Amino acid sequence: MSDEILDETLLEKIMRFSPAAIALSACLAVMSSAALTKLPDHEINPASVSLLAKGDEAARAKKPEEAIDWYETALAVDPRNRAAYISLARLVRSQGLKGKAIRYYKEALELDPNDILALSEQTDVMVSKGALEAARKNIARLRIICRSECGGIDRLALSVEDAGKRPTVQAAAVEIKPVAGQAKPPEKN
Repeated sequence: MSDEILDETLLEKIMRFSPAAIALSACLAVMSSAALTKLPDHEINPASVSLLAKGDEAARAKKPEEAIDWYETALAVDPRNRAAYISLARLVRSQGLKGKAIRYYKEALELDPNDILALSEQTDVMVSKGALEAARKNIARLRIICRSECGGIDRLALSVEDAGKRPTVQAAAVEIKPVAGQAKPPEKN
């Protein structure tokens, strides 16, 4: 009788934990196969690197639209090409598209959150756009990443503080009302 109870509890334990064990093993199998097929981050597709170089040539030749096309093609070939994101961000920033530049720097930082160059350039764009709180967060991240003497961080921190001291100019929403006698009556056909 005690053997039946012992067998029964063992069987119950197996039945209770087997679905979780099967799900866990399936999850581990899928995750390990994905890790085996992914290339390391430092192995960027050579075609993407050559497309990036063509984009750099176009940018130096003052052909921004052509350069953007080359950079975007480089990213289509290999979306892990962080240098293409940074080059694209610099180019759109030079065109005055600060929000777009911040987004491209963000894409580069998603690939490597500790990229000091991308983080500091993004911070500089944020300061020029007026996003001072986000710039302060980036400076805090830079201070954590760059533990040695980093003069650029101090320069960025000063520019954020200077930008915070400048008076902000705001346009007030004013309702414009016509003065009697200035408005023309509607024409009748």
